[in-house]
Amino acid sequence: MEYTIISGSEKSTPKLFKLLSSILRDLFLSRELAWRLFIRDISAQYRQSLLGVFWAFFPPIITSVIFILLQSRNIISTSTINLPYPAYVLIGTTLWQIFADSVNAPLKATINAKPYIVKIFFPREALIFSAFLSVMFNVVIRMIIIIGVLIFYKIQIQWGILLAPFGIFVLVLLGIVIGILITPIGMLYSDVSTSLPIVLQLLFFATPVVYTLPEKFPFSLISIINPVSPILIATRNLITVGYIDNLLHVTIVLILTIVVFFFSLLLYRISLPILIEKLGT
Repeated sequence: MEYTIISGSEKSTPKLFKLLSSILRDLFLSRELAWRLFIRDISAQYRQSLLGVFWAFFPPIITSVIFILLQSRNIISTSTINLPYPAYVLIGTTLWQIFADSVNAPLKATINAKPYIVKIFFPREALIFSAFLSVMFNVVIRMIIIIGVLIFYKIQIQWGILLAPFGIFVLVLLGIVIGILITPIGMLYSDVSTSLPIVLQLLFFATPVVYTLPEKFPFSLISIINPVSPILIATRNLITVGYIDNLLHVTIVLILTIVVFFFSLLLYRISLPILIEKLGT
């Protein structure tokens, strides 16, 4: 009689794939609940706001105005930028704000659901889905800024702009992944949500949002290892000149983002019941 020895890793691997497929199934099945959560959150957000959707325009515009004034005083060098600097900055800060919103969205959605997440059972992935929908809602609004910039500065539209929505989607996905990873810690410690704007502000200056990609070390290294840089640069190039010249870097970041996305969903599924039990007590 022959016996087959199954190692622990071989036993755990099917369980891992089974858990992942269950997460993806729940993510798909929770789309209607996610939509209702999205409608509720958006309605509450703008019902209590005097200026409503205009708040989606203010952060990138105000940030852009600051750097445009600095450039007008020759504090910032723009000799290597082939676009009107205001257009370059407005598009860059708009794309950055989309990324920043994506990072904040998962933690914000989960914290807002804390009062009933400990009492009612539902697919928790609906919170991630609703966060994604909220981000995409603001993306649609902020596209008005980019379209206005293209028209005002008479930037010639190239066929490559058709790929720009894919670049924006990758930027959103990257932000969502980072947001999911920090959500379990953020649920336990309010310091995370408090310090997140500061961390994002530091990352803003480490990303070529208002300046071109640095060529001198160590600033060039910081921009290279920063995963936001290639996606933001590529998306802005697709919008303005119709092509990208950092395809390899973009591909590497995209592959890593997809891999980490599945890992982040696993982490979210495994950690949330523990957190709910801790919060419930």
